[in-house]
Amino acid sequence: MGGFASTLNNYKAATAQSFPPKPKFSTDQIPDLAGRVVIVTGGNTGIGKETVKALLEHNAKVYLAARSKSRADAAIADLKATTGKDAIFLELDLANLASVRRAAEEYLSKEQELHILFNNAGVMWCPVEMMTDDGYDMQFGTNVLGHFFFTELLMPALLAGVKSSPDGHARVVTTSSSAAYLDTLHPETFRDHPKRKKMGSKGLYFQSKFGNAVVAREVARRYADKGILSYSCNPGNLWTDLQRYASSAERLFIKYITYPASFGALTQLWGGTMPDVVDHNGDFLIPWARLGRCRKEVYDPKVGEELWSYLEEQVKDK
Repeated sequence: MGGFASTLNNYKAATAQSFPPKPKFSTDQIPDLAGRVVIVTGGNTGIGKETVKALLEHNAKVYLAARSKSRADAAIADLKATTGKDAIFLELDLANLASVRRAAEEYLSKEQELHILFNNAGVMWCPVEMMTDDGYDMQFGTNVLGHFFFTELLMPALLAGVKSSPDGHARVVTTSSSAAYLDTLHPETFRDHPKRKKMGSKGLYFQSKFGNAVVAREVARRYADKGILSYSCNPGNLWTDLQRYASSAERLFIKYITYPASFGALTQLWGGTMPDVVDHNGDFLIPWARLGRCRKEVYDPKVGEELWSYLEEQVKDK
C-alpha cells in the first residue's frame, strides 16, 4: 500500500504543476546582466530561444548552443531583429560526446568565465530504436549524460565566473520536467537492453528527466562550497518542438493543455538570474518561478553518488 500511495502522490504532484497559478515573476524583473556570459543549450527553439531572448534584452553575452548551424543562424537572426542584440553560435551535439568536448573546448578558447549555464536542450519520446553515437539510449544520453559532461568540462569557466559575478555565484540551471515524478533510474536501460525496449519511449523520458534532477542536486552538493548554484526545474506543460515525436492524437490533446514557450522560460530564468533563489541551492523549481520539491528519491545521497559515479566512468576517456 505504501508503494501505491507514493506513486499516487507523485502523479498528483506532477498533475498539480500542470495548472500553476498566474506567474508573479516576469522577465522585466531580471537585473541588468551586462558583463555576464551565458550558454543556453538548445537555444534555437522553444523555451531555449525564449530564454536567450530575455538574456539578450538584459545585456548578457549569450552563446546559443545547438546542433544545426542553419537553424541556429535563423534563430540568431530572428533574435537580432527582436532584441537588437547578437547571440553567438556554439555547435553542440549532446548525443555525441566528442562533439560535447569540442563545444566546451571552443568555448574555453574564447572565454575565461561562464556565469550562467542553462542545460535546456532535450529530446522527448523519440523512437526506442534511436541511440546516441556513443551507444546510449537517446533520451538518457542526450538529456543526462551529454549535459553532465558539458557541465563538468565547463566547470573551470564556471568557477572563474564565481569571482566576477555580482552575487559571488555562478549558476547551472537544468531543465527537467514534471516527468521526473513518474519514474526513477534503471541503469541497465542506459544502453541497449531488453528491459529498455519494455520501458518504452515515455518511460525512458521519465527516467531521463528524473536523472536531470538528480545530477543538478549533486552538482549543488559537490560545488556549493566553491560558489556554484545548481537547480533543476519543471518548465511547465508547453507547446514546443519537443512534441515532434508525439502521435497526431497525442499532439491534439497536448495542444489543449499546454502554454506558450515564453511561460516555460520564466522558471529557469528565475533560477538563473534572480536573487530570490540564492539560498535554495539544489532545489527543484516549478511553474511559474516557484520553489517546489521533486520525488523523494532525488534527495537520496546514495542515488546521487551512484549516478554521478556512473556518468564519470562513461566520460573518463572521452
